[in-house]
Amino acid sequence: MPPGLALPLALAVLAGVGLGADPPPGLWEGLGLALLAALAQRRAWAAGLVAVIAWVAASLLLARGAELPDGLLGQDLAVEGRLVTVSPGGRLTRLTLEVERCRPLVEGRRPCDRLERIRVNAYQAPPMRAGERWAFAVRLRPPAGLANPGTFDYRAWLWREGIQATGYVRHDPAPRRLAAAPSSPRQLALEYLDSRDLPPRTGRWLAALTLGAGERLTADDWDLLNASGTTHLMVISGLHVGLVAAFALLLGRGAARLVSPGRWRLAVWPWWLAGLAATGYAGLAGLEPPALRALIMTLVGLWVASGRHAPGPWQGWWLALALVLLGDPRSAWRPGLWLSFVAVALLVLIWQGRPRPRGPGGWLWALGRSQLLLAPLMAAAVLLAFARLAPAAPLVNLLAVPLVSSLLVPLGLLGWLLAPLPPFGTLCWWLFGRLGEALAALLEGAVTWLPLWIPDPERVTPLALTLGLAALLWALPGLDGRLRTLATLLLALVPLNPLPDTPAAGELRVRIHDVGQGQLVELRSAGYRLLYDTGPRFASGFTPLETLWPPGQRFDAVIVSHDDADHAGGVSALRETHRVGRFLAPPGEVPGVAAEPCRAGRTWRRGGVRFRLLWPPPDVAGLSGNDRACVLEASVGGHRLLITGDVGRRVERALLLETGGPVTLLLAGHHGSATSSGPQLVRALAPRHVVYSAGRHNPFGHPDAGVVRRFRRAGACQWSTALDGALTFTLGGGAPPRVARPPAWRRAGVGADCLALESP
Repeated sequence: MPPGLALPLALAVLAGVGLGADPPPGLWEGLGLALLAALAQRRAWAAGLVAVIAWVAASLLLARGAELPDGLLGQDLAVEGRLVTVSPGGRLTRLTLEVERCRPLVEGRRPCDRLERIRVNAYQAPPMRAGERWAFAVRLRPPAGLANPGTFDYRAWLWREGIQATGYVRHDPAPRRLAAAPSSPRQLALEYLDSRDLPPRTGRWLAALTLGAGERLTADDWDLLNASGTTHLMVISGLHVGLVAAFALLLGRGAARLVSPGRWRLAVWPWWLAGLAATGYAGLAGLEPPALRALIMTLVGLWVASGRHAPGPWQGWWLALALVLLGDPRSAWRPGLWLSFVAVALLVLIWQGRPRPRGPGGWLWALGRSQLLLAPLMAAAVLLAFARLAPAAPLVNLLAVPLVSSLLVPLGLLGWLLAPLPPFGTLCWWLFGRLGEALAALLEGAVTWLPLWIPDPERVTPLALTLGLAALLWALPGLDGRLRTLATLLLALVPLNPLPDTPAAGELRVRIHDVGQGQLVELRSAGYRLLYDTGPRFASGFTPLETLWPPGQRFDAVIVSHDDADHAGGVSALRETHRVGRFLAPPGEVPGVAAEPCRAGRTWRRGGVRFRLLWPPPDVAGLSGNDRACVLEASVGGHRLLITGDVGRRVERALLLETGGPVTLLLAGHHGSATSSGPQLVRALAPRHVVYSAGRHNPFGHPDAGVVRRFRRAGACQWSTALDGALTFTLGGGAPPRVARPPAWRRAGVGADCLALESP
């Protein structure tokens, strides 16, 4: 590569990623003009960079265009393909399928032949293995996920994994196995591991560390690794591929020294041997994105280290980044990519221009210094990517990194090399198991002493910036030690004083969380926190409430409107992981919870906000479960909030005398169903904002088209958690509504970002 082209190439790739993620008008016309200008001036390198930008942008746009069209939502499709992953879980098996053929089962539907990868659930599925080819009848929907502030973005995860639709397998027609899984070295190796009499943890960790089979690790394994900050040690990364390359290079150069003692330093073939060994190992690990990324970085690193006709360290860094993103532009959305490159960049910064360490003591000091300088920067990156911090990570990694890199991985790989000689291979894996158990005990002790910390969202950014700046202060060469110490002490004060994210007196913050087809509303005033409903619990056992906050939250009161699963499904998770001052519910509606009864007329004040229950009456005999729901009104200043639960129109008419005049914010009754939000209520309340708490692509058609038109005629701004994600309103503070998932059609909104919501 000509000197100086690595950085422009990387910047061109990054520009393509940005343009493909959010294409501006006239993108292709502009790129075409730039290409013609470069060709007219006979600048081949500039034309090449424009072509790279266009290639990356087109790859991302084509990938986004291959997602399941809305017109095939809920339609029966016949698909054939190869199973990539099979994750059994009781009655439910989760499958990822590489699609080879797809067609609608009903004539006249849109084609689905652009689908490449889907994720489906199979209930009571027959035995399946990764690599097999199957034919399924499926019902799919476009990729979607819940959108709440500070939580895992499932929709983004589907995008970066290349999954273009999700759904479930139909039983009629029944699934058919088309072909068995072909034999592969990796599969044969996993089967060999399964046939050995190994302790469970030894087998799992061997599969993960030497074969990249992270799917073999259990949830307890991942929890331990996350809490100790050592997840990077258990996936195929640059560390593992680099170790294999370094081992092959040492063997090759040792052999070259024996063969040609006078010219061994000039021998090229040991470097080729190291590259081939790294490629073979990454191929054995399945060449999944982390392994492919590690392979590219290792090969570029070998080229840089060879020293002849090779780029410098920073050129190599930019070149590796460009090649990784060229191979898979969606990896720009993978936190692991940026964690890897940030770590390598800091190592280059730390060691550039420094002499090579001498002797065991020098190498030990170098390893410890590198790890201590890496720890705060990696903690900052993990904080920004995952909003969690492992306090034990710096100390644990000082021992875990050399233990894994110098002993566990070499012993595991040596066991594979000596597998034809069972006594020696068994000995290697026995030692691996003993060291693995010692490492697990170390991690468990460290986590008990310094458990995983999930900071409040407002602390994440200042704390991450502080850690990152502190790492740079000590990594940058040439800075005076006193300046580093003083600046570090000043930085330490930053995360201790975050701006409080609590409402002021006389304000009410209302957040309608995105929990799918269900309802969960959080109300906060100065010093007071109340939940209205707890969201659903799905058939798979998943409870969205568990993803919203770290354990140990304090709620002063929780109102469970009624016992339907989409409103009370999170009660057990709430009771087990958080602290609740009191529960309120209709009499006898929520079994297993000591709840005070909701009674019309009950009033209390907290933080300058007046809360009042308008329903149910003392005598609920003859009322359906929906019509017994607790109806809550909250008033602050001249603003009012009304939540009517699932009550029907008859109850709404009975409430008209109590509800008074217009309200600022209304949660549409029964998720926007036609059974609620009757004409009389809509006219009487004339809400400024109305919110539908409903699931995306829900099978009930919520919100109902008639209800949407009714609120539109009343002049209400209409919002939906299905489209907008979680919605946050501040009553009494004057702040505009905030959405967790701003749809494209709201960007040019008129009238306080208020556009008409169309019902599906």
